[in-house]
Amino acid sequence: MRIATWNVNSVRQRIDHLLVWLKDCAPDIVCLQEIKCVDEAFPRLEIEALGYNVVTHGQKTFNGVALLSKLPFDETKSGLAGDDEDAHARFLEGVVPLKRGVLRIACLYLPNGNPPETEKYPYKLKWMSRLFEYSKQRLKAEEPLVLAGDFNVIPAPQDVHNPAAWVNDALFRPQTRESFQSLLGLGLTDAVRAVTDAPGQYTFWDYQAGAWQKNHGLRIDHLLLSPQASDRLIDAGIDSYVRAWEKPSDHVPVWIDLDLETA
Repeated sequence: MRIATWNVNSVRQRIDHLLVWLKDCAPDIVCLQEIKCVDEAFPRLEIEALGYNVVTHGQKTFNGVALLSKLPFDETKSGLAGDDEDAHARFLEGVVPLKRGVLRIACLYLPNGNPPETEKYPYKLKWMSRLFEYSKQRLKAEEPLVLAGDFNVIPAPQDVHNPAAWVNDALFRPQTRESFQSLLGLGLTDAVRAVTDAPGQYTFWDYQAGAWQKNHGLRIDHLLLSPQASDRLIDAGIDSYVRAWEKPSDHVPVWIDLDLETA
């Protein structure tokens, strides 16, 4: 089973890219972030024509997440618990059947947090705390669980081209990295780092200053796996070639292959 995550940075603007990539890579489940449209405007028919079930949690102009699955959904739920006043469309959970048990997928778009001197950074840290509590509860079920999405977290110096330039950025601040490490401390596994320690494993290149051409990238899109999922991890990869397409997203797809039998 191949599971992927991709911040498409406006699904309607990148729909042609998305369809080509879906046909080429044929992932079983895809988590999309920054769809930037309401549910009714999502290009559902084109994606369903490729054999996917589609669930969205959209928001006009900003944010928005979606789950695409070749497997039927047993259940879905939008929104991350812990703040009833948080109206941002950043979290979508889906459950799909396996031959034995279920697979739970959480598609997330974690707040950026910049500028860190504003209220945006406390909101980011609070959101991460809510994600920690969600993960803590879900791990009790001892089922395959995947947290996939744009975490807006650079976990370590090897995950950014020039660490010194990012020391004060909300993506790389010590509190941000500590919050991410606390997730791993629960027993979650960073899938990409489980298969490679190599530097230069980037998932994002800014549109400015020739970042793509110079390979000045960041690794901020992640798939975190519960023990029951990490035990089944076969491979993980980053489809960086997509960044070279015309008018691309500034993020690229990240994927994992799990040895799971579907129902």
